[in-house]
Amino acid sequence: MKKLMRTCLFLLAGAFMASCAGNSKQGQTAEDYLGYNPDEQQLLLGDDIAIAQTQYGKVKGYILRGVYTYLGIPYGAPTSGENRFMPPQPPQPWEGVLPTVFYGDSAPQITDDKYHNDYSTFADHWNYYGVSEDCLRLNVWTPNTDQQKRPVLVWLHGGGYTNGNGIEQDGYNGENLAREGNIVFVSINHRLGPIGYTDFSAVDPKFKDSGNVGMLDIHAALQWVHDNIANFGGDPGNVTIMGQSGGGAKVCNMIAMSDNKGLVSKGVALSGNTYHAADQAFTSELGKFICKKGGGMDKLQKMTWCEYIDLANACAREFAASHPEIPVRGSFAPVADGVHFPKGNFYADKADWSNDVPMMFCTTTSEWGMSRANPEMDDVTKEQAIELLQRPGLFSAEKTPEKAAQVYAAYEKLAQVLPNKTKPISIVNLANASRTAVVASANCKKVQDAPVYMALFDYEPNLFNGRMRAFHCADICYWFKNTDLMVTHTGGGKEPRELSNKMSAALLNFMKTGNPNNELLPEWSAYTTEKGELMLLNTECKVMNDPDREARKSLE
Repeated sequence: MKKLMRTCLFLLAGAFMASCAGNSKQGQTAEDYLGYNPDEQQLLLGDDIAIAQTQYGKVKGYILRGVYTYLGIPYGAPTSGENRFMPPQPPQPWEGVLPTVFYGDSAPQITDDKYHNDYSTFADHWNYYGVSEDCLRLNVWTPNTDQQKRPVLVWLHGGGYTNGNGIEQDGYNGENLAREGNIVFVSINHRLGPIGYTDFSAVDPKFKDSGNVGMLDIHAALQWVHDNIANFGGDPGNVTIMGQSGGGAKVCNMIAMSDNKGLVSKGVALSGNTYHAADQAFTSELGKFICKKGGGMDKLQKMTWCEYIDLANACAREFAASHPEIPVRGSFAPVADGVHFPKGNFYADKADWSNDVPMMFCTTTSEWGMSRANPEMDDVTKEQAIELLQRPGLFSAEKTPEKAAQVYAAYEKLAQVLPNKTKPISIVNLANASRTAVVASANCKKVQDAPVYMALFDYEPNLFNGRMRAFHCADICYWFKNTDLMVTHTGGGKEPRELSNKMSAALLNFMKTGNPNNELLPEWSAYTTEKGELMLLNTECKVMNDPDREARKSLE
């Protein structure tokens, strides 16, 4: 009953979103700008509707506002018991027709205290339903199940390597982009955290891949897309992978992963990126420590997933404290094993298959904005802002007063060439949203031949008295034409919708051609290490040449 009620609420929310999805022009009908007739029945569901064939059996979804929708399709077997810490296994084929009308379980993760009656819950209202090790499921939105061979987008969710799911936020919904862009949209769940990335390779050769099974899950999903997406109207030869935050890092990993040749055509990484995997000298030692503490691999495979996550996290903390000589940055992440991932930097070899894969990177100007629900912090003075910059941040060390003042001065100059950055708190936000990592990732990719494009999202919705700003996750729904669905991120209405039209057009052209240029944007130059070209995404979009290059130097 609970799931049914949530489904009904979702459909109603989608109907509201769809009713606002286009720009009405004189002489246009609602059908012209919505892409479907709002006066006709919106949901089609029945015994012979939306049936598609997969290699494991038939699935049945539904048609909503003209989009064929399949939710929770199995692409792998349950990962519990003897399958835990092992590469994904194919799902058991089924007889008859499998209903695929609701999202599959999220991968095991700690979701305690996820929901509070506060502004964070209001703005993001996370979508978490079941959580289990039967989590290798994917979702498909497509305009038709014909043989048209549409470009395919595979969405990799955020949450670092530890949390998240394929529909964690409403902005992840693929309906609008599938319909209006005539593409096939796929989102996936895969193993996370200690279950996805504990490296037991030094314990037993049987578990040589255990440190990368979360990535191998994504590989299995991409293989499923390659083998099955033609039956959903998609082109297996034109697959773009896209992700945000941890999902952006996963995009970088997937394009560096040796296994994915022929499965990925292009990549888009939003507010998350990387150019190397974890050092196996650390990960394998941690794996041995966890195995010893847990009483051996047999016990680790038999305990509940919650027990294992608690054990592994406790062991990681203890191991880091007792081994200060080993540098630690994230205990559970993809491992540089020299097999699936290189030991050194990604993209260093032009002979790799990734040489021909174009990439697009985007970050936001206020990734870790501090004052959304805090009016007092929003009005700090320059002196108070410099004090804030002295604190250790998510990606920065503690600073001396002199260093903090230097950083403030450098980013104050940057603020002068960006719109609406007059408050001292905006200077702090810019510094905390440093583009150092994304520039390093883009420069690594530029070693290869395929083009790279860079963007900087700067649109600030009029929410929380203007304190919402261009925060981490803010741009997702603009790329996917969901600004009238995820109104708690955008405010909804014409202005964000028009920016969404520009950004989604860029994404769709990039998916089709590897080039984001389109008639709604100024000429978007490819990124070079010399000029650092990027597209500033705001009500007025424009190309800028590495506007924060000098500011970034102040952080060194």
